[in-house]
Amino acid sequence: MIENGILNINKPQNMTSHDVVAIARRALGIRKIGHTGTLDPMATGVLPICIGRSTRIIDYLDMDIKKYRCTMILGMQTDTQDIWGEVLERCEVNVSEAEVRAAFAAFDGVIDQKPPMYSALKVNGKKLYEYAREGKAVDVKSRKIFIKSLNIENVDLESEEKTVTFTVECSKGTYIRTICQDAGTAMGCFGTLSVLERIKSGIFDLERSITIEELQTQPAEWIRAHLYETDEPLHNFGKVVVKEDVANKFMMGWKLPLYLCDVQKAPKYEKDDFYLPIREEFRRSYNVYGMLDGVETFLGVAYYHPEYDKLVADKVFFVR
Repeated sequence: MIENGILNINKPQNMTSHDVVAIARRALGIRKIGHTGTLDPMATGVLPICIGRSTRIIDYLDMDIKKYRCTMILGMQTDTQDIWGEVLERCEVNVSEAEVRAAFAAFDGVIDQKPPMYSALKVNGKKLYEYAREGKAVDVKSRKIFIKSLNIENVDLESEEKTVTFTVECSKGTYIRTICQDAGTAMGCFGTLSVLERIKSGIFDLERSITIEELQTQPAEWIRAHLYETDEPLHNFGKVVVKEDVANKFMMGWKLPLYLCDVQKAPKYEKDDFYLPIREEFRRSYNVYGMLDGVETFLGVAYYHPEYDKLVADKVFFVR
C-alpha cells in the first residue's frame, strides 16, 4: 500500500484540482491527500499531489517557480478574464507584432498585479469569486509577483481570431489571466486567456507526469515507481546528516547542536535574496537525514535557531 510520497499528475481540462484529489483518494484508498497549488478547471498540466505525511511539505513550497504555456485572444473582454466567462465587450484589433512585443516587455522581474475578482483569494474570510457572484464590489489590493521570464512564441494577427501564444515563468500567486488582460490594455485593446497549460511547478515537469487514466488503472507497483520522495521538492533547503543515536533524539524533539551534524549543504537563500519576501526561517532551514541501519533516511525539517545555536525541529516526517 502507498502511504506517502508525491505524484505528478497531468490534470485534464474541465476538472477541478479538488476533483483530481478525490480521484486519487479513491484510486489509492487514502484519505490524506492534497495538491500543492490550484489549477483552474479550464487549465491543464502539472498538478503535484501529496500523499499521507508528504502533505506537510506544502507549506515549504512558496519559493517554487512555475512555468505556463498560454494563448490569449485579442479584442475580447470577459468578466473572468478568460474565454469561459461572460463576454462583456469586443473591439477591433489594430496592432503590429512590434506593439505586441512592446506590451509584454513590461512583464519582467518584480511587478504589481491586482488579483481578478473571479479567484479563490480571500478578503475578510470570503473568496473573491463569491463576492463576484453576488455582484458585490470589493477593494482588491495589488500584490507583488515575480516574472522570471516571458517569451512570445507566436503572434497571429492575420486570422479572424487574433492570438498571442507565450510561455511565462513566474512566482506562486501569479494570475496568467490578469497578465493577458493587462497586456491587452497596454496594446489598446482587450486581451482574454483562451488556453493555459502548466508545464512546470518547482521540480515537477510535464514530461514526467502521469495521466488520470494511469492513476486509475495502473497497478500499485507502477504507481509506486512514479512516486517522488517527500524531500525531493525541498531543494531550496540545506542538508545535514546525523548518526543514528542523534537521529533518534531528533525524532523525539531534541534540538541538534551543530557539532553533532554533518552539514553537507547550506540553504539556498541563506545569503542570497529571493525575488519576493519569504519567511525568515527559510533562510536557515535544513533537511535533516539520519543514518538508520546504515541507510541515509529523511527525518524532517529543522531551522537553525541563533539563540540556541542549534537546529530546532519544525516538522518530523519519519516514524519508526
